[in-house]
Amino acid sequence: MSDESRPTPAQTPVAAVIPAAGRGVRLGPGAPKALRALSGTPMLIHAVRALAASRHVSLVVVVAPPDGAAEVKSLLDAHALPGGTPSGSWGRTDFLVVPGGESRQESVRLGLDALPPQYGVVLVHDAARPLVPVETVDAVVEAVRDGAPAVVPALPLADTVKEVEPAAAAGDPEPVVATPERARLRAVQTPQGFDRAALVRAHETVTENVTDDASMVEQLGLTVVAVPGHEEAFKVTRPLDLVLAEAVLARRRLTDGF
Repeated sequence: MSDESRPTPAQTPVAAVIPAAGRGVRLGPGAPKALRALSGTPMLIHAVRALAASRHVSLVVVVAPPDGAAEVKSLLDAHALPGGTPSGSWGRTDFLVVPGGESRQESVRLGLDALPPQYGVVLVHDAARPLVPVETVDAVVEAVRDGAPAVVPALPLADTVKEVEPAAAAGDPEPVVATPERARLRAVQTPQGFDRAALVRAHETVTENVTDDASMVEQLGLTVVAVPGHEEAFKVTRPLDLVLAEAVLARRRLTDGF
């Protein structure tokens, strides 16, 4: 590609990968966590809509349970946005569904493998964070386009954090070994944003299981930067989180007509 035809950073197409292949055992038995209903709509649909609301995101790749890709595709078609085209598009945002792997890391890699080559900025978003505001999505994209190889939305901690020596048995007392300085700590959310080449290299290089993609990029020696997160981008993992999510949606319907 010539310099004249290569997209500028502000024009680099953005895709999002949503790994949604987990079972979500902390929410109890039943459907996979991403397919649990929130105000009558699967959490996954809320998450896809949140990313599709960004003016930057033009493709969402949903990584489904290994045996559930057809079901997820049908869900996306059934919940297409007004004006969208079924079977592949929600308005200006296209979507793909691919089967996932045995781990979150493998599922993200399979989502990356499905991306067309023109997408130079990639967001990775948890399906279990269905209520992330579009302003947070946009802030992450803009920071990557400004040159950061990896960006995370993050919130300061309200609680003091203790480092402990894990107990041998669940429920046993755990000795405290350190108290990190709270002002330097952040609770990290998603979507996390990446220069595609950096994220692909991280998935090719880092083999141990990790909890998020930004930590993989850190292991390459690249800088990860944080932008302000949002309290409504919390992760739904327990039944109490579902109650809170329903309350957020009820407030949005009253104040925003959401």
